[in-house]
This record gives sequence, structure tokens and C-alpha cells, in this order.
Amino acid sequence: MTNTLHRYGSAESFRDDYIIFAIPAKGLNDDDCIPKLKDFLRICAKHNPANIGNGNRSSLAPEKGLKPSAHWTRNKKPDWNKVIDEVGKSGTVSAVFAHENDAQACFDEVVKADFGLSVNMSTSVENAKRVAKACGVSRHSVEYALPFNDPHDHLPNSQVLELSTMCGHGMVSFNFAKKMLDMVREGRRTPEDAAATLVRFCPCGVYNPVRAKRLIEEACKEQR
Repeated sequence: MTNTLHRYGSAESFRDDYIIFAIPAKGLNDDDCIPKLKDFLRICAKHNPANIGNGNRSSLAPEKGLKPSAHWTRNKKPDWNKVIDEVGKSGTVSAVFAHENDAQACFDEVVKADFGLSVNMSTSVENAKRVAKACGVSRHSVEYALPFNDPHDHLPNSQVLELSTMCGHGMVSFNFAKKMLDMVREGRRTPEDAAATLVRFCPCGVYNPVRAKRLIEEACKEQR
């Protein structure tokens, strides 16, 4: 089970969204897992990830003394090495890729490294099937998420859902995603600025800023 299973969108909308996880099993292979988790992330960092995280620390470092307006001027450059260095306990580590060839190259190297950890990929079924086949892996299982059911029309529109649900822990609220869309439509921020701000609120590092930027651009184009 993964918190990325409920990303909203059609299969085609995940063409730039590939998440690869490494997860130790408590009491089975977690005693000496920290070096392996760090090595996993080092492999991921070599293959042009859109984001990486160690379960509770994303690529954008927390800072003290901030106010809401500070997000627009903060350094947007990710620090993969800091994420890797701060892996200090057993837990989930992950990386997000925006291009299939990058995800495939990373997955192939992870398979060959054979860390003895559980590794899974979260994307569309067809995307995962192609990557696994290219890496010589036989897919052993598939997890599906049931569709959203909103008989009383309480959920926001699909554009907001696609942006918000990329944080599976719900740290990117519907209202915040809508606000970013509105600011871009009003010309107050660029799609890149909005995506960079959204990604900051997903502490586990699975939010995909590349997909977010594309979704914002598509939503604004449809509005016109």
C-alpha cells in the first residue's frame, strides 16, 4: 500500500509521473537498512529526479522565522545530498521522475543493486508494465484505487484534485491548490512559481513539481 495510490487523473495524465519507493520490513530487514536506503537514494539522485524524500524530509529544507510571502523568494534549488544525509532511521525513501527513460534507468540500477528491500513503482499500470519489462522484472502484483465518489458534489473540480492529491498525506489542501491556479490565471505568479510553492508542503518528497507545472499550464489554457 502506498500513499501515492490515490493520485487523481486519467492513465494518460501520469505520462510524466513515476514514483519509485524502497521500504524495509519492520523486524525482518530493518536492522542494517540505513546504508541501503541511502544508497538507494544516491542511485535515484543520479537519474534526474523531479523530487526525492526520506519519508519525513523533502528536498527543500525547513527554515525558521518565515512568513507567508517568503515562499516566493526562497531558494528553489533542491538539495538531494542533504536529504540522503538526513536518513537516520528505518522508513520509506522515494524518488519521483518526470521522464520514463530516467525512471527506467534508475529502476534498472536498483534491480541490479539488489538491496534486499521491498521496491515498488507508482504510476499508471501501463507505464509500470513497460518499465518492468525493460528492466527484466516480472510484475507480481498491481494495486488499484477506487474512483472518487461524490454524490453531493462536495469535492472540488478535477484540476484542483489533480494538484492536491499528489500529496497523499493531504498536506496540500484543495483551497491552496485552487489559490495557486487562481494566482497563475491572474498573472500574479508563473506556473513554475506555483508548482515550486506547492511542492514545499509535501514533506515526504513524492509531490511532482514537473507534473504540477504541466497541470497548471493546461488548466489555465482551458480557462482561456
